[in-house]
Amino acid sequence: MKVAAQIREPIEKEMELFENKFRESMSSKVALFNRITYYIVNRKGKQMRPMFVFLTAKLLNGGEINERTYTGASIIELIHTASLVHDDVVDDSHKRRGFFSVNALWKNKIAVLVGDYLFSKGLLVALERGDHDLLQIISDSVKSMSEGELLQIEKARKLDITEEVYYDIIRQKTATLIAACCGMGAASVKPDSEEVRVFKRFGELCGMAFQIKDDLFDYGSERIGKPTGIDIKEQKMTLPLIYALNTSSKDKKRWLINSIKNHNKDKKRVKEVIAYVKSQGGLTYAVDKMLAFKDEALGLLNTYPDSPYKASLSLMVNYVVDRKK
Repeated sequence: MKVAAQIREPIEKEMELFENKFRESMSSKVALFNRITYYIVNRKGKQMRPMFVFLTAKLLNGGEINERTYTGASIIELIHTASLVHDDVVDDSHKRRGFFSVNALWKNKIAVLVGDYLFSKGLLVALERGDHDLLQIISDSVKSMSEGELLQIEKARKLDITEEVYYDIIRQKTATLIAACCGMGAASVKPDSEEVRVFKRFGELCGMAFQIKDDLFDYGSERIGKPTGIDIKEQKMTLPLIYALNTSSKDKKRWLINSIKNHNKDKKRVKEVIAYVKSQGGLTYAVDKMLAFKDEALGLLNTYPDSPYKASLSLMVNYVVDRKK
């Protein structure tokens, strides 16, 4: 059995019911919206985020969930989908998971409006049911995601990202949404409990490991749907590169910064940067940090009794760092 199927096994029925509820939550009176959302839903990914919601809720509540758990999963998936639609506009990306992006098929103006629509639907799902605590969790997350993106853009201009600032960026950009997933799952069955804080932290650690793994793909040779060196071309300061900069001589540091600022479209120069970062031990350093986040997440999980849901969450944490794309 594939890892994704193993992770999903204890929540298979809930995920099937969720998918129907999620489709309903996206519906609109405008035919164009429905055409586009139908296109989005039929090209869905692994749905890792709602799985975090259901597995956390079931772990904490003896295998039982409630309507709030479905609400939390729907909110997360609506907001996540909205952020992907907007990201493709911001990044001028015409492909998403091997398919044309919304902006490639319907242009930027419509893509922005679709993203706005999905964001508002996510917030309305919480308000309609009076789940204000869930709304608070996701609102904090959306705020952080926007701040993280802007912080990355601001720092990319100067290329002055320290390791500490890098962690701030990925915590806000990526980890905050996975933290919200686990926080939502906990809050849906144990509102206002210590478990909400614990599982937000658990999700944050998973998200940090997830983003570092993504950064490592930029230096790999595996086919992952993203060309090697794309982060360097986009002047994104990732952990392997930051480590290489911090451990380089003044001359090499100057060469690296000049390469990223002025020669990031030169394929030969980008390859040289990748080779240099590897030779400096940048990848090994990043892998060690990624595994430290993973181990801390598993440490939090291991304080709870064994169950099929705990086993699936452990598999999920390991999948985050072992995945090939």
